[in-house]
Amino acid sequence: MTRTRRFSATLSKAPGIALSGLVGELAVSADEFCSLTAPYESVAPEFCRATYRPVSSNACAESSCGEGCGDIASAPSFCESLMARPTLCGDWFGSRTHFAESGFTFNVSTTQYFQGVVSGGLNQTSRYGGRNDVLMTVDGEKAGLWKGLFIAVHGESRYGESVIQDTGSLLPANLALAFPQSQGTVSALTGVKVMQFQSEDMLVFAGKINIFDDFRQPLTGAGATNGFMNTGLMINPVVVRTVPYSTFGAGFAMLQQMEPVFSLAVFDTNNTPTTSGIDTIFNNGASIVSNVNLPTEWMALPGHQGLTGTYSTGTYTNLSPSVYFQPGTGVVVQSPPKEGSWSLGYNFDQAFYVSPADSKKRWGVFGTLGIADNNPSPVHWFASTGVAGTSPISSRSSDTFGAGYYYTGVSGALKDLAPVLLPLGDEQGVELYYNVAVTPWCHITPDIQFIDPFRERVDESVLVGVRGKIEF
Repeated sequence: MTRTRRFSATLSKAPGIALSGLVGELAVSADEFCSLTAPYESVAPEFCRATYRPVSSNACAESSCGEGCGDIASAPSFCESLMARPTLCGDWFGSRTHFAESGFTFNVSTTQYFQGVVSGGLNQTSRYGGRNDVLMTVDGEKAGLWKGLFIAVHGESRYGESVIQDTGSLLPANLALAFPQSQGTVSALTGVKVMQFQSEDMLVFAGKINIFDDFRQPLTGAGATNGFMNTGLMINPVVVRTVPYSTFGAGFAMLQQMEPVFSLAVFDTNNTPTTSGIDTIFNNGASIVSNVNLPTEWMALPGHQGLTGTYSTGTYTNLSPSVYFQPGTGVVVQSPPKEGSWSLGYNFDQAFYVSPADSKKRWGVFGTLGIADNNPSPVHWFASTGVAGTSPISSRSSDTFGAGYYYTGVSGALKDLAPVLLPLGDEQGVELYYNVAVTPWCHITPDIQFIDPFRERVDESVLVGVRGKIEF
Protein backbone atom coordinates (compact mmCIF):
# COMPACT_ATOMS: atom_id res chain seq x y z
CA MET A 1 0.00 0.00 0.00
CA THR A 2 2.87 2.36 0.84
CA ARG A 3 4.41 1.91 -2.63
CA THR A 4 1.01 2.46 -4.24
CA ARG A 5 0.48 5.72 -2.34
CA ARG A 6 3.96 6.90 -3.31
CA PHE A 7 3.28 6.05 -6.93
CA SER A 8 -0.03 7.94 -6.83
CA ALA A 9 1.75 10.96 -5.35
CA THR A 10 4.33 10.84 -8.13
CA LEU A 11 1.58 10.73 -10.75
CA SER A 12 -0.10 13.76 -9.22
CA LYS A 13 2.82 15.82 -10.53
CA ALA A 14 2.31 14.58 -14.07
CA PRO A 15 -0.21 17.20 -15.31
CA GLY A 16 2.16 20.06 -14.60
CA ILE A 17 5.09 18.36 -16.31
CA ALA A 18 2.98 17.32 -19.29
CA LEU A 19 1.41 20.79 -19.60
CA SER A 20 4.77 22.52 -19.73
CA GLY A 21 5.88 20.08 -22.44
CA LEU A 22 2.68 20.62 -24.42
CA VAL A 23 3.07 24.41 -24.33
CA GLY A 24 6.48 23.96 -25.89
CA GLU A 25 4.99 21.77 -28.61
CA LEU A 26 2.38 24.35 -29.54
CA ALA A 27 5.17 26.68 -30.58
CA VAL A 28 6.29 24.20 -33.27
CA SER A 29 4.62 24.61 -36.64
CA ALA A 30 4.55 22.37 -39.71
CA ASP A 31 2.99 22.81 -43.13
CA GLU A 32 0.29 20.44 -44.30
CA PHE A 33 1.78 17.74 -46.43
CA CYS A 34 0.99 15.24 -49.13
CA SER A 35 -0.06 11.86 -47.80
CA LEU A 36 0.67 8.38 -49.11
CA THR A 37 -1.67 6.86 -46.55
CA ALA A 38 -4.76 6.49 -48.73
CA PRO A 39 -3.31 4.53 -51.66
CA TYR A 40 -1.04 2.55 -49.31
CA GLU A 41 -3.75 1.35 -46.93
CA SER A 42 -6.26 0.57 -49.66
CA VAL A 43 -3.91 -1.96 -51.25
CA ALA A 44 -2.29 -3.88 -48.39
CA PRO A 45 -3.92 -5.74 -45.50
CA GLU A 46 -3.29 -4.56 -41.93
CA PHE A 47 -0.52 -7.04 -41.18
CA CYS A 48 1.36 -6.23 -44.39
CA ARG A 49 1.33 -2.46 -43.97
CA ALA A 50 4.48 -2.26 -41.89
CA THR A 51 6.48 -3.18 -44.97
CA TYR A 52 4.17 -2.48 -47.91
CA ARG A 53 4.20 1.13 -48.99
CA PRO A 54 3.71 1.48 -52.74
CA VAL A 55 4.22 4.73 -54.61
CA SER A 56 1.31 5.98 -56.67
CA SER A 57 1.33 8.64 -59.34
CA ASN A 58 -1.78 9.98 -57.62
CA ALA A 59 -0.24 9.99 -54.13
CA CYS A 60 0.17 13.75 -54.07
CA ALA A 61 -3.12 14.91 -55.41
CA GLU A 62 -3.20 18.70 -55.70
CA SER A 63 -5.99 18.98 -53.15
CA SER A 64 -3.90 17.25 -50.47
CA CYS A 65 -1.02 19.73 -50.58
CA GLY A 66 -0.88 22.84 -48.46
CA GLU A 67 0.35 26.20 -49.63
CA GLY A 68 3.95 26.21 -50.79
CA CYS A 69 3.81 22.62 -51.92
CA GLY A 70 4.92 23.61 -55.39
CA ASP A 71 3.86 22.37 -58.77
CA ILE A 72 3.15 18.68 -59.13
CA ALA A 73 5.58 16.97 -61.48
CA SER A 74 4.02 14.74 -64.06
CA ALA A 75 6.21 11.68 -63.45
CA PRO A 76 7.42 11.80 -59.81
CA SER A 77 4.82 11.07 -57.16
CA PHE A 78 6.29 13.38 -54.53
CA CYS A 79 5.77 17.10 -54.00
CA GLU A 80 8.83 19.15 -54.90
CA SER A 81 8.82 21.24 -51.72
CA LEU A 82 11.29 19.89 -49.15
CA MET A 83 8.90 20.77 -46.32
CA ALA A 84 5.94 19.05 -47.98
CA ARG A 85 7.33 15.86 -49.50
CA PRO A 86 6.51 12.62 -47.65
CA THR A 87 10.16 11.55 -47.36
CA LEU A 88 13.37 13.54 -46.98
CA CYS A 89 14.92 12.26 -50.22
CA GLY A 90 11.75 12.52 -52.27
CA ASP A 91 11.69 10.33 -55.34
CA TRP A 92 15.41 9.49 -55.19
CA PHE A 93 15.87 11.30 -58.54
CA GLY A 94 13.15 9.10 -60.04
CA SER A 95 14.52 5.81 -58.72
CA ARG A 96 11.76 5.29 -56.17
CA THR A 97 9.05 5.53 -58.82
CA HIS A 98 11.03 3.26 -61.16
CA PHE A 99 11.47 0.63 -58.44
CA ALA A 100 7.78 0.81 -57.51
CA GLU A 101 6.70 0.29 -61.10
CA SER A 102 8.97 -2.77 -61.14
CA GLY A 103 7.35 -4.12 -57.96
CA PHE A 104 9.86 -2.97 -55.32
CA THR A 105 8.86 -0.47 -52.62
CA PHE A 106 11.09 0.80 -49.82
CA ASN A 107 10.68 2.53 -46.49
CA VAL A 108 13.99 3.63 -44.94
CA SER A 109 14.11 5.43 -41.58
CA THR A 110 16.38 6.30 -38.68
CA THR A 111 15.13 6.88 -35.13
CA GLN A 112 17.16 8.43 -32.32
CA TYR A 113 16.43 8.33 -28.59
CA PHE A 114 17.69 10.33 -25.63
CA GLN A 115 16.18 9.25 -22.30
CA GLY A 116 17.11 9.76 -18.68
CA VAL A 117 16.02 8.43 -15.31
CA VAL A 118 15.59 11.70 -13.40
CA SER A 119 14.25 10.16 -10.21
CA GLY A 120 14.24 6.73 -8.57
CA GLY A 121 15.16 3.59 -10.47
CA LEU A 122 18.46 1.73 -10.19
CA ASN A 123 20.58 4.48 -11.76
CA GLN A 124 19.78 8.14 -12.27
CA THR A 125 21.46 8.62 -15.61
CA SER A 126 20.77 9.48 -19.24
CA ARG A 127 21.40 7.36 -22.33
CA TYR A 128 21.53 7.91 -26.08
CA GLY A 129 20.76 5.22 -28.63
CA GLY A 130 19.24 4.73 -32.02
CA ARG A 131 18.01 2.33 -34.66
CA ASN A 132 17.70 2.16 -38.43
CA ASP A 133 14.99 0.26 -40.29
CA VAL A 134 14.86 -0.79 -43.92
CA LEU A 135 11.52 -2.20 -45.05
CA MET A 136 11.06 -3.59 -48.55
CA THR A 137 8.10 -5.24 -50.24
CA VAL A 138 8.15 -7.07 -53.53
CA ASP A 139 4.93 -7.16 -55.56
CA GLY A 140 5.27 -10.47 -57.38
CA GLU A 141 2.98 -9.55 -60.27
CA LYS A 142 4.79 -6.29 -61.04
CA ALA A 143 8.17 -8.01 -60.61
CA GLY A 144 7.29 -10.53 -63.35
CA LEU A 145 6.43 -13.45 -61.05
CA TRP A 146 2.74 -14.11 -60.42
CA LYS A 147 -0.38 -12.38 -59.15
CA GLY A 148 -1.08 -12.25 -55.42
CA LEU A 149 2.53 -12.85 -54.36
CA PHE A 150 4.16 -10.40 -51.93
CA ILE A 151 7.50 -10.66 -50.14
CA ALA A 152 8.11 -8.44 -47.10
CA VAL A 153 11.67 -7.90 -45.86
CA HIS A 154 12.73 -6.13 -42.65
CA GLY A 155 16.36 -5.26 -41.95
CA GLU A 156 17.27 -3.33 -38.83
CA SER A 157 20.22 -1.97 -36.87
CA ARG A 158 20.43 -1.02 -33.21
CA TYR A 159 23.26 0.96 -31.59
CA GLY A 160 24.12 3.08 -28.56
CA GLU A 161 22.71 2.67 -25.07
CA SER A 162 19.27 2.63 -23.44
CA VAL A 163 17.74 3.04 -19.98
CA ILE A 164 16.21 -0.44 -20.02
CA GLN A 165 18.46 -1.70 -17.20
CA ASP A 166 18.40 1.59 -15.24
CA THR A 167 14.71 1.67 -14.29
CA GLY A 168 14.59 -1.59 -12.32
CA SER A 169 11.44 -2.56 -14.25
CA LEU A 170 10.42 -5.95 -15.58
CA LEU A 171 9.14 -4.65 -18.94
CA PRO A 172 11.53 -2.59 -21.12
CA ALA A 173 10.77 1.12 -20.90
CA ASN A 174 12.00 1.52 -24.49
CA LEU A 175 11.04 -1.56 -26.47
CA ALA A 176 12.40 -0.25 -29.78
CA LEU A 177 15.94 -0.29 -28.35
CA ALA A 178 15.49 -3.91 -27.25
CA PHE A 179 15.24 -4.98 -30.92
CA PRO A 180 16.90 -7.07 -32.24
CA GLN A 181 18.91 -7.28 -29.00
CA SER A 182 19.01 -4.93 -26.02
CA GLN A 183 22.72 -4.07 -25.92
CA GLY A 184 25.58 -3.25 -28.25
CA THR A 185 25.68 -2.50 -31.94
CA VAL A 186 24.00 -5.09 -34.11
CA SER A 187 22.42 -5.37 -37.55
CA ALA A 188 20.08 -8.16 -38.56
CA LEU A 189 17.66 -9.35 -41.19
CA THR A 190 14.74 -10.07 -38.87
CA GLY A 191 11.99 -10.72 -41.40
CA VAL A 192 11.68 -12.36 -44.82
CA LYS A 193 7.96 -13.08 -45.11
CA VAL A 194 6.47 -14.64 -48.23
CA MET A 195 2.72 -14.01 -48.65
CA GLN A 196 0.32 -15.38 -51.22
CA PHE A 197 -3.27 -14.20 -51.65
CA GLN A 198 -5.49 -17.18 -52.40
CA SER A 199 -8.41 -14.79 -52.88
CA GLU A 200 -9.49 -11.37 -51.66
CA ASP A 201 -10.57 -13.07 -48.45
CA MET A 202 -7.64 -15.38 -47.69
CA LEU A 203 -3.87 -15.07 -47.40
CA VAL A 204 -1.21 -17.67 -46.56
CA PHE A 205 2.32 -16.79 -45.44
CA ALA A 206 5.61 -18.42 -44.43
CA GLY A 207 9.25 -17.56 -43.86
CA LYS A 208 11.35 -15.90 -41.21
CA ILE A 209 8.73 -13.77 -39.50
CA ASN A 210 9.27 -10.55 -37.57
CA ILE A 211 6.26 -11.24 -35.37
CA PHE A 212 6.23 -7.80 -33.74
CA ASP A 213 5.64 -6.24 -37.17
CA ASP A 214 2.22 -7.92 -37.10
CA PHE A 215 1.20 -6.56 -33.67
CA ARG A 216 -1.10 -3.71 -34.63
CA GLN A 217 -3.69 -2.34 -32.25
CA PRO A 218 -5.23 0.87 -33.62
CA LEU A 219 -4.72 4.09 -31.64
CA THR A 220 -1.64 2.82 -29.75
CA GLY A 221 0.96 4.17 -32.14
CA ALA A 222 1.08 2.03 -35.29
CA GLY A 223 4.50 0.50 -34.80
CA ALA A 224 7.64 0.47 -32.71
CA THR A 225 8.87 3.99 -33.51
CA ASN A 226 5.78 6.22 -33.75
CA GLY A 227 3.71 5.92 -30.59
CA PHE A 228 4.27 4.64 -27.06
CA MET A 229 7.75 3.49 -26.03
CA ASN A 230 6.98 1.29 -23.01
CA THR A 231 6.43 -2.41 -23.68
CA GLY A 232 3.28 -2.44 -21.54
CA LEU A 233 1.55 -0.03 -23.94
CA MET A 234 2.80 -1.60 -27.18
CA ILE A 235 1.91 -5.28 -26.79
CA ASN A 236 0.09 -7.52 -24.32
CA PRO A 237 3.03 -8.94 -22.32
CA VAL A 238 1.23 -12.13 -21.32
CA VAL A 239 2.63 -13.47 -24.62
CA VAL A 240 6.29 -12.88 -23.68
CA ARG A 241 6.92 -16.55 -22.94
CA THR A 242 5.19 -18.12 -25.95
CA VAL A 243 5.86 -15.62 -28.79
CA PRO A 244 9.43 -14.86 -29.91
CA TYR A 245 10.41 -11.68 -31.75
CA SER A 246 11.91 -13.09 -34.95
CA THR A 247 11.65 -16.73 -35.97
CA PHE A 248 10.50 -19.18 -38.63
CA GLY A 249 6.80 -19.77 -39.04
CA ALA A 250 3.82 -20.23 -41.33
CA GLY A 251 0.09 -19.57 -41.23
CA PHE A 252 -2.97 -18.08 -42.85
CA ALA A 253 -5.35 -15.16 -42.37
CA MET A 254 -8.98 -14.64 -43.29
CA LEU A 255 -9.76 -11.12 -44.49
CA GLN A 256 -12.76 -8.84 -44.53
CA GLN A 257 -12.40 -5.77 -46.75
CA MET A 258 -8.63 -6.39 -46.77
CA GLU A 259 -8.47 -6.38 -42.97
CA PRO A 260 -7.58 -9.61 -41.10
CA VAL A 261 -10.42 -10.89 -38.93
CA PHE A 262 -8.96 -14.33 -38.12
CA SER A 263 -5.45 -15.73 -38.29
CA LEU A 264 -3.66 -18.90 -37.21
CA ALA A 265 0.09 -19.47 -37.31
CA VAL A 266 2.74 -21.91 -36.06
CA PHE A 267 6.17 -20.57 -35.06
CA ASP A 268 9.48 -21.96 -33.93
CA THR A 269 9.96 -21.16 -30.23
CA ASN A 270 13.58 -20.06 -30.72
CA ASN A 271 14.15 -16.31 -31.03
CA THR A 272 16.70 -15.98 -33.87
CA PRO A 273 16.81 -12.35 -35.05
CA THR A 274 20.60 -12.26 -35.54
CA THR A 275 21.12 -15.81 -36.86
CA SER A 276 19.64 -17.89 -39.64
CA GLY A 277 17.87 -20.14 -37.12
CA ILE A 278 17.93 -23.12 -39.46
CA ASP A 279 20.20 -25.21 -37.23
CA THR A 280 17.86 -24.86 -34.20
CA ILE A 281 14.46 -24.82 -35.87
CA PHE A 282 11.81 -26.57 -33.75
CA ASN A 283 14.41 -28.16 -31.43
CA ASN A 284 12.44 -26.71 -28.51
CA GLY A 285 8.94 -27.31 -29.78
CA ALA A 286 6.51 -24.93 -31.47
CA SER A 287 4.19 -22.05 -30.60
CA ILE A 288 0.66 -21.76 -31.95
CA VAL A 289 -0.81 -18.25 -32.17
CA SER A 290 -4.43 -17.54 -33.07
CA ASN A 291 -6.15 -14.18 -33.33
CA VAL A 292 -9.71 -12.95 -33.88
CA ASN A 293 -10.14 -9.24 -34.54
CA LEU A 294 -13.64 -8.02 -35.38
CA PRO A 295 -14.41 -4.50 -36.65
CA THR A 296 -17.26 -2.81 -34.77
CA GLU A 297 -19.29 0.39 -34.98
CA TRP A 298 -20.57 2.24 -31.96
CA MET A 299 -22.61 5.38 -32.65
CA ALA A 300 -21.35 5.19 -36.25
CA LEU A 301 -17.72 5.35 -35.08
CA PRO A 302 -15.18 2.58 -35.83
CA GLY A 303 -13.61 0.23 -33.32
CA HIS A 304 -12.36 -3.32 -32.83
CA GLN A 305 -12.80 -6.21 -30.43
CA GLY A 306 -10.09 -8.85 -30.44
CA LEU A 307 -9.00 -12.12 -28.80
CA THR A 308 -5.53 -13.69 -28.99
CA GLY A 309 -4.61 -17.15 -27.79
CA THR A 310 -1.16 -18.73 -27.69
CA TYR A 311 0.20 -22.14 -26.70
CA SER A 312 3.80 -23.35 -26.74
CA THR A 313 5.17 -26.87 -26.37
CA GLY A 314 8.64 -25.51 -25.52
CA THR A 315 10.54 -26.01 -22.29
CA TYR A 316 11.35 -22.83 -20.33
CA THR A 317 12.18 -21.40 -16.94
CA ASN A 318 10.41 -18.25 -15.74
CA LEU A 319 13.63 -16.30 -16.43
CA SER A 320 14.23 -17.66 -19.93
CA PRO A 321 15.36 -14.70 -22.06
CA SER A 322 12.83 -12.75 -24.12
CA VAL A 323 13.15 -9.48 -25.98
CA TYR A 324 9.96 -8.31 -24.23
CA PHE A 325 11.13 -9.30 -20.75
CA GLN A 326 14.17 -7.70 -19.07
CA PRO A 327 14.51 -8.69 -15.38
CA GLY A 328 17.96 -7.08 -15.30
CA THR A 329 21.01 -7.83 -13.20
CA GLY A 330 20.64 -9.36 -9.76
CA VAL A 331 17.79 -11.73 -10.64
CA VAL A 332 19.81 -14.94 -10.93
CA VAL A 333 17.79 -17.61 -9.12
CA GLN A 334 15.68 -19.70 -11.49
CA SER A 335 12.93 -22.22 -11.04
CA PRO A 336 13.29 -25.68 -12.61
CA PRO A 337 12.50 -25.90 -16.36
CA LYS A 338 8.89 -26.58 -17.23
CA GLU A 339 7.33 -27.78 -20.47
CA GLY A 340 4.43 -25.90 -22.04
CA SER A 341 3.06 -22.38 -21.65
CA TRP A 342 -0.14 -20.61 -22.67
CA SER A 343 -1.70 -17.15 -22.75
CA LEU A 344 -5.04 -15.55 -23.55
CA GLY A 345 -5.48 -11.87 -24.34
CA TYR A 346 -8.30 -9.45 -25.12
CA ASN A 347 -8.04 -6.03 -26.73
CA PHE A 348 -10.40 -3.28 -27.83
CA ASP A 349 -10.24 0.16 -29.37
CA GLN A 350 -13.01 2.66 -29.96
CA ALA A 351 -12.77 5.94 -31.83
CA PHE A 352 -14.46 8.97 -30.30
CA TYR A 353 -13.59 11.28 -33.19
CA VAL A 354 -12.94 10.67 -36.88
CA SER A 355 -11.90 13.47 -39.21
CA PRO A 356 -14.49 14.02 -41.96
CA ALA A 357 -11.62 14.81 -44.35
CA ASP A 358 -9.53 11.69 -43.56
CA SER A 359 -11.03 8.65 -41.84
CA LYS A 360 -7.57 7.49 -40.74
CA LYS A 361 -7.17 10.57 -38.57
CA ARG A 362 -8.96 9.74 -35.35
CA TRP A 363 -8.61 9.59 -31.60
CA GLY A 364 -10.24 7.40 -29.00
CA VAL A 365 -9.68 4.88 -26.23
CA PHE A 366 -8.01 1.48 -26.13
CA GLY A 367 -7.62 -1.30 -23.61
CA THR A 368 -5.97 -4.68 -23.11
CA LEU A 369 -6.49 -7.59 -20.71
CA GLY A 370 -4.53 -10.83 -20.50
CA ILE A 371 -3.80 -13.91 -18.44
CA ALA A 372 -1.11 -16.59 -18.73
CA ASP A 373 0.08 -19.59 -16.75
CA ASN A 374 1.74 -18.89 -13.42
CA ASN A 375 4.91 -20.76 -14.41
CA PRO A 376 6.95 -20.60 -16.63
CA SER A 377 5.37 -17.30 -17.78
CA PRO A 378 6.84 -14.36 -15.80
CA VAL A 379 3.62 -12.35 -16.33
CA HIS A 380 0.52 -13.99 -14.84
CA TRP A 381 -1.99 -11.28 -15.74
CA PHE A 382 -2.01 -7.83 -17.32
CA ALA A 383 -4.27 -4.84 -17.93
CA SER A 384 -3.81 -1.53 -19.73
CA THR A 385 -5.93 1.38 -20.93
CA GLY A 386 -5.44 4.78 -22.45
CA VAL A 387 -6.43 7.45 -24.92
CA ALA A 388 -4.47 8.12 -28.11
CA GLY A 389 -4.67 9.09 -31.74
CA THR A 390 -4.52 12.19 -33.91
CA SER A 391 -3.99 15.45 -32.08
CA PRO A 392 -7.28 17.23 -31.24
CA ILE A 393 -5.54 20.58 -31.87
CA SER A 394 -7.06 21.72 -35.16
CA SER A 395 -3.87 23.37 -36.42
CA ARG A 396 -1.82 20.23 -35.66
CA SER A 397 -3.84 17.59 -37.50
CA SER A 398 -0.71 15.61 -38.43
CA ASP A 399 0.50 15.29 -34.84
CA THR A 400 -0.39 12.32 -32.64
CA PHE A 401 -0.57 11.88 -28.87
CA GLY A 402 -1.04 9.19 -26.28
CA ALA A 403 -1.60 8.75 -22.54
CA GLY A 404 -1.76 5.26 -21.09
CA TYR A 405 -1.64 3.23 -17.88
CA TYR A 406 -0.69 -0.42 -17.41
CA TYR A 407 -0.55 -2.92 -14.56
CA THR A 408 1.52 -6.10 -14.69
CA GLY A 409 0.65 -8.97 -12.38
CA VAL A 410 3.98 -10.76 -11.94
CA SER A 411 3.68 -14.53 -11.62
CA GLY A 412 3.68 -16.04 -8.14
CA ALA A 413 6.42 -18.48 -9.12
CA LEU A 414 8.72 -15.56 -9.96
CA LYS A 415 7.88 -13.72 -6.73
CA ASP A 416 8.69 -16.86 -4.71
CA LEU A 417 12.19 -17.38 -6.15
CA ALA A 418 14.02 -15.42 -3.43
CA PRO A 419 11.48 -13.45 -1.36
CA VAL A 420 14.04 -12.46 1.31
CA LEU A 421 17.09 -11.68 -0.85
CA LEU A 422 15.15 -10.15 -3.74
CA PRO A 423 11.52 -9.34 -2.89
CA LEU A 424 9.43 -8.88 -6.02
CA GLY A 425 5.93 -7.51 -6.54
CA ASP A 426 3.67 -6.33 -9.33
CA GLU A 427 4.55 -3.50 -11.69
CA GLN A 428 2.58 -0.51 -12.95
CA GLY A 429 3.28 2.53 -15.04
CA VAL A 430 2.01 5.60 -16.88
CA GLU A 431 3.30 7.06 -20.14
CA LEU A 432 2.48 10.31 -21.97
CA TYR A 433 3.82 11.37 -25.36
CA TYR A 434 3.16 13.97 -28.04
CA ASN A 435 4.44 13.25 -31.56
CA VAL A 436 5.14 16.50 -33.45
CA ALA A 437 5.11 16.32 -37.26
CA VAL A 438 7.76 18.96 -37.91
CA THR A 439 7.57 17.87 -41.57
CA PRO A 440 5.99 14.77 -43.10
CA TRP A 441 9.37 13.04 -42.90
CA CYS A 442 10.59 14.39 -39.54
CA HIS A 443 8.84 13.67 -36.23
CA ILE A 444 9.94 14.77 -32.76
CA THR A 445 8.32 13.09 -29.75
CA PRO A 446 8.77 14.24 -26.13
CA ASP A 447 7.92 11.40 -23.75
CA ILE A 448 7.56 10.98 -19.98
CA GLN A 449 7.06 7.78 -17.99
CA PHE A 450 6.30 7.01 -14.35
CA ILE A 451 7.13 3.41 -13.40
CA ASP A 452 6.54 1.59 -10.13
CA PRO A 453 8.96 -1.35 -10.75
CA PHE A 454 8.51 -4.97 -9.76
CA ARG A 455 11.57 -4.79 -7.49
CA GLU A 456 10.24 -3.90 -4.05
CA ARG A 457 13.51 -2.25 -2.96
CA VAL A 458 13.72 0.06 -6.00
CA ASP A 459 12.04 3.47 -5.82
CA GLU A 460 9.53 4.60 -8.43
CA SER A 461 11.23 5.72 -11.66
CA VAL A 462 10.56 8.91 -13.57
CA LEU A 463 11.87 8.86 -17.15
CA VAL A 464 12.01 11.86 -19.43
CA GLY A 465 13.09 11.53 -23.03
CA VAL A 466 12.76 12.61 -26.62
CA ARG A 467 12.60 10.63 -29.85
CA GLY A 468 13.46 11.89 -33.31
CA LYS A 469 12.56 10.01 -36.49
CA ILE A 470 13.46 10.78 -40.10
CA GLU A 471 12.09 8.87 -43.09
CA PHE A 472 14.25 8.82 -46.17
